[in-house]
Amino acid sequence: MSTAKKTRPAKRPPPAHPGAARQDERIHEMLRVDHAGEYGAVRIYAGQRAVFRSLSQKGELNESLARMEAEEREHLDRFNAILNERHVRPTALSPFWHVAGYALGAATALMGEKAAHACTVAVEEVIDDHYAGQIRELEKLGEKEKPLTDTIAKFREEEIAHRDEALSKGAKETPGYPLLSGAIKAACRFAIRASEKV
Repeated sequence: MSTAKKTRPAKRPPPAHPGAARQDERIHEMLRVDHAGEYGAVRIYAGQRAVFRSLSQKGELNESLARMEAEEREHLDRFNAILNERHVRPTALSPFWHVAGYALGAATALMGEKAAHACTVAVEEVIDDHYAGQIRELEKLGEKEKPLTDTIAKFREEEIAHRDEALSKGAKETPGYPLLSGAIKAACRFAIRASEKV
């Protein structure tokens, strides 16, 4: 008769709490879409600046667009870092937003300076609502996600400043402003929903 002791299989770790897994998934969705949004914003300003440069429009307009593009690039760089830190994949739609963002910027710039500002207002109004909703969600998680909450709150304030600047420069004087604004907002909301999941 064998005297060898029977070994029990090692205990498996308990499964992750389903709520925690869903919470992590939701944070990943937030980061994915925020990264995509900032990338799209950089491309919009790049398209606008390219058109205005080709039209030899210089001075205050180009300086304003360059400054806002630089701020969007800072946001994008920060989200790039956060995605790397948290091992979150960016949206698979990035190549599409690369083209679509630039095309939107170029198209509105070709419509004139006020239309370019109208584009900024429409995009930033959607982003303001989007970031406000994320902040409310993150605040419920308390200290755990406070750094991310603070980052998004800071970026939201800067986006609001872009909107207000564009409004002060006559965005609403664009011919067909309600139609143009509505179309851009609808496109932005679609981009948010798509980038969260894909």
